[in-house]
Amino acid sequence: FSSSESTSNLKALFDFVRTSLTPADSDSWKGPVLLVDDLSVLLSLGAAPVAVLDFIHYCRVVVCSQLKGNIVVLVHSNEDSEDEENELVVNSLCHHSDLILWVEGLATGFCKDVHGQIKIIRRVSLELTAEQDLVQIYQYKIQDKNVTFFARGLSAAVL
Repeated sequence: FSSSESTSNLKALFDFVRTSLTPADSDSWKGPVLLVDDLSVLLSLGAAPVAVLDFIHYCRVVVCSQLKGNIVVLVHSNEDSEDEENELVVNSLCHHSDLILWVEGLATGFCKDVHGQIKIIRRVSLELTAEQDLVQIYQYKIQDKNVTFFARGLSAAVL
């Protein structure tokens, strides 16, 4: 981490994460999961994109490499967005992720029976190889207490 104020605040946040997830001698839980609900908030609080990406990198080292766990990160993105800092973070996270769940509205606009689609991208390799990512696309409808997923074009309204 560098010495800027926002970076030192993220270092403090990282120290908290590391301390919280590192098991004590009496703990026997394995495979911790770090959930980061909206990483974009750190940018809006003034953190530089590089500091945010460093924070995630250090978390990945501790959680994934040392503790053999996983990290789940939520970020918001919009193809029309002019927020270059946020898009830099989103693109970098996608580049370094094993699994990407990309949720978006329908390209055709509003539909009462289909609320959007989710694209599941499984990265076969994080290296620059000729192997293609595995992509599955499902559509969904949000109901009162659950979400229904179905293959594109197979909603109950169509059938």
